[in-house]
Amino acid sequence: MEENALHVRRNWLGVLAKGDPDSLERALSTLEGVPGFSYLRPPETGLSMVRGRIGGTGVPFNLGEMTVTRCTVRMDSGYVGTGYVAGRNHRHAELVALFDALFQDPDSGARYREAVLPQQERELLERRKSRERKTAATRVDFFTMVRGEDQ
Repeated sequence: MEENALHVRRNWLGVLAKGDPDSLERALSTLEGVPGFSYLRPPETGLSMVRGRIGGTGVPFNLGEMTVTRCTVRMDSGYVGTGYVAGRNHRHAELVALFDALFQDPDSGARYREAVLPQQERELLERRKSRERKTAATRVDFFTMVRGEDQ
């Protein structure tokens, strides 16, 4: 896979993994001509070590573990899709894997991507904006006052 294709795939996997499982379920139900699939790795939940860096550039350190669910499927068309999601939602990981495999098909992948990704990106952006509005509503600005005798 070329570098640009990997970047495109990384983007759609990010959108799907952060997407709402119910919305992904609805999107799958609207698609026509979806081939069957079999599990290469059924959904399973485990832990993943999260690493951090102070200021984003410091020496890496182990921040802690988080729960992750993964799934890998092979479509009847032969394409393999993998899904990793934060948390324990097995169906969400399965949906990400299904869409990943569908999106890779050179014949129908573009049609599936156009039918699913724009809506998922809009919903993701709206959830992010809603979170930012809620955060901004609780923002506290601290400032320093100069005392009179210090002048």
